[in-house]
Amino acid sequence: MGGKSKKSKKVKRIQGFNILEDECIWMKAGVINFRLCDNAYDCTNCPFDTAMTRALEKTGPLVKQKDQESWRERMRLRYGDERECRHMLSGRVQYKICTNDFRCDVCEFDQSLDEAELHEHLGKPALHRILGYQVPDNYYYHRGHGWARVEYGGRVRLGLDDFSLKLVGPVDEYRLPSLGQKIEQSEIGLRFARESNEAEVLSPIAGTIVAVNHKVLKEPKLSNRRPYTEGWLVVVEPKRLKGNLKNLLFAKKEVDGWMEHEVHRLHNLVMAEHGPLAATGGEPIDDVYGNAPELGWKTLVHEFLLT
Repeated sequence: MGGKSKKSKKVKRIQGFNILEDECIWMKAGVINFRLCDNAYDCTNCPFDTAMTRALEKTGPLVKQKDQESWRERMRLRYGDERECRHMLSGRVQYKICTNDFRCDVCEFDQSLDEAELHEHLGKPALHRILGYQVPDNYYYHRGHGWARVEYGGRVRLGLDDFSLKLVGPVDEYRLPSLGQKIEQSEIGLRFARESNEAEVLSPIAGTIVAVNHKVLKEPKLSNRRPYTEGWLVVVEPKRLKGNLKNLLFAKKEVDGWMEHEVHRLHNLVMAEHGPLAATGGEPIDDVYGNAPELGWKTLVHEFLLT
């Protein structure tokens, strides 16, 4: 993963060759004889680690031999200073002993290190407007108004679009999935609340949660102000990325056409219940529900977020 520092590397001689002493954690744990890490100890996104883990999972517990254990199982048997966190092994931190049973996918320390890098990769997307609503270029859209952005290492950042957040108005609370939790495409994956009203949102992508935006948990209205940057919600390690992306809107023409259709649907709904509100000019209303509560929270959520 980009941005990770490397430790000063020692050199040892093996069979006449100078080899960087940067052993894979499977080697450090004594499971395999020799392999050098080529993924900056990012085990959760390492193809070799994934392949080894899957191979061992296929081996039934009754036929497993002593040398058929994962590096996590081996490292759990160690004591004290021998239980080195993988970030200590990589030189990313000077000293850290694992206290989470080597479950990196649900480790808060692991996430805290990744969050800084995740924010570094945010950037500012190019935006254009469709009938007053902000639409970023090169984002994928779910028809339930969640967006997805593919980032470094194949991870996918998720959030809610400008239309949905103007629809429901200022969010008071987000109830996001926890680290390690799995979500499925087009199934309930995110939840939020405004006062006593709750809403569920369909996930654009299937996968495992690897990061949660703690800033937006502390300040939910950040998503209303900057939905496509600091207001992101979670980052996912996708399960079927290529297949999932085919089910989302991406091309500018189809995204813009869909957004125009959604805005017209909203205008028609508003005019049917609250005529004067629809004649407010070119700029969209920042808080549709707050200005026209008679439309009904459940109606707005069902019509636009659960489709």
